[in-house]
Parts: sequence; C-alpha cells; structure tokens
Amino acid sequence: MNENFGKKTLRRSRDQRLLTGVCGGIGEFLGVDPNIVRLVFAVLTLMGGGIFVYIIAWLVMPEEGGRSSVLEHIVRNFQGKKSEL
Repeated sequence: MNENFGKKTLRRSRDQRLLTGVCGGIGEFLGVDPNIVRLVFAVLTLMGGGIFVYIIAWLVMPEEGGRSSVLEHIVRNFQGKKSEL
C-alpha cells in the first residue's frame, strides 16, 4: 500500500498563484479558497506582520513538484553544494 496516500504536504501552488503561490498552497492544504487566505494576509499586512510572514512562507515552502525550498537552495549554494528547485 502507498504510504503517501492521503498525506497532505504544504507546498506553494503552481495553479493558484498570483505572486509566488504561497496563499494558493496554504488554501489547497487547508481546503479553503485561496482568496480567503489572501484576504487574511492582507489584514495581517495592515496590522504590521503580513509581509514578513509571507516572505518566510515563500522561503520555507517548496514549490509543488519541486524538490526543495528557496531557503534550502540558497543554503546549499552558499555551501557550494548542487541544489535543484
């Protein structure tokens, strides 16, 4: 039996993206409309923390179908190791 069957992973979306796919990926993971997630990020931005949270999410969430996150790619390149996004 497939061990990954029914197992959700948090990844940036390729289909539901406006900028980097963070909100689309969170929406797909939670099973809600990505526009609701975008609205939450907009409110957080007005309150003073949304942009910071969005950038952190973009750095640590791998893209759908990708092998590693942007942050992992940056760290591996800094170490002189080969990395694929």
